[in-house]
Amino acid sequence: KGKCPEDGWDESTIELFLHELAIMDSNNFLGNCGVGEREGRVASGLVARRHYRLIHGIGRSGDISAVQPKAAGSSLLNKLTNSVVLDIIKLAGVRTVTSCFVVPMATGMSLTLCFLTLRHKRPKAKYIIWPRIDQKSCFKSMITAGFEPVVIENVLEGDELRTDIEAVETKIKVLGAENILCVHSTTSCFAPRVPDRLEELAVICANYDIPHIVNNAYGVQSSKCMHLIQQGARVGRIDAFVQSLDKNFMVPVGGAIIAGFNESFIQEISKMYPGRASASPSLDVLITLLSLGANGYKQLLKERKEMFFYLSSELKKLADNHNERLLDTPHNPISLAMSLKNLDENNDAAVTQLGSMLFTRQVSGARVVPCGSVQTVNNYTFKGFMSHANDYPCAYLNAASAIGIKKQDVDVFLKRLDKCLKTSRKESKKGKVVNEISNSNTGTEQLED
Repeated sequence: KGKCPEDGWDESTIELFLHELAIMDSNNFLGNCGVGEREGRVASGLVARRHYRLIHGIGRSGDISAVQPKAAGSSLLNKLTNSVVLDIIKLAGVRTVTSCFVVPMATGMSLTLCFLTLRHKRPKAKYIIWPRIDQKSCFKSMITAGFEPVVIENVLEGDELRTDIEAVETKIKVLGAENILCVHSTTSCFAPRVPDRLEELAVICANYDIPHIVNNAYGVQSSKCMHLIQQGARVGRIDAFVQSLDKNFMVPVGGAIIAGFNESFIQEISKMYPGRASASPSLDVLITLLSLGANGYKQLLKERKEMFFYLSSELKKLADNHNERLLDTPHNPISLAMSLKNLDENNDAAVTQLGSMLFTRQVSGARVVPCGSVQTVNNYTFKGFMSHANDYPCAYLNAASAIGIKKQDVDVFLKRLDKCLKTSRKESKKGKVVNEISNSNTGTEQLED
């Protein structure tokens, strides 16, 4: 049926299935005589076993989705993977999606592929409208494709950074719709930035006949992010949305899913990919989804949401204990942020030092964001980089409840963060006293001189 099975398969069944696919590829035929330049020969048995002897990759030189006659098994694997992944995207909340394919590149390069496909449809266009999100790969995806990003600063509403819809529309009028390749919006993001106002952006794109590409990097795991995409497509225009395999399906880095509501446009993107492609990302996600089954994946989504509420409540208690606060970001369903005002006021270096302390104590993924840091990316200078705004009111720490997180992860993180905050406060106070004494001595010496 080309759908994810309701209940997951055991490992021996999955291996039997993969071996059946592999023996359909010509390099595994008994008595095969290969005289071409690419015959699926592998020098190492270990490498062959690692790939289940599916050596030919996917696609043909002109189309990543095309069937390769001498690799029927690998081609079938590719078709099945795309079909199963489409089923999961529908299950996760985007019911009307019509087409998708797995591409063996991470999210940034997959976005670039979408932009390059649009180039042929809009030859005059040179700008991409981009509501600011401080993440390098999505910014560089536009530069790599040869376009000029038009950065739209976010609006501060309470603690949240939200899309400035009025600024987007004004910029479209100034630049001219025909000169704009697309609007490049974002769903999943680090708090206090929240998902873009996708419905309003989709309506603007429909009204001005401008394509709309959504960076949905780790949004598949969030029913809210997927609902925004579904609603955006219902009321306006969304041409494609791109999501990472590793972030949403717990597989190794190296793959993404490009999906959309117009099958012919998604096929155009797949045909833009030059040459054949590695089957590894497709193989990894197919094995994972066959192992989990639809019910197993739904259970992971349920657990992630439960852990988000647990992390939120426990982080709020910890923040209160340290005279800080959990920032109020109700529109962000994955990431949380806790203020670090006390550290920032005592010592500029204390905030970044806290990040180092957490990392050396094996806390990964938590981001510490100081005020006023400046970063240049491809000759574009961002003030307040990592905070998604030029002047966010306070320094803060990020933590996320992503798919696969366990209660133990949350409890250990909070325990280590508590200890680090206590240590940081002691050291920053000590440093403040030393500075005051030093300044006092300097003043006395000047008077004596």
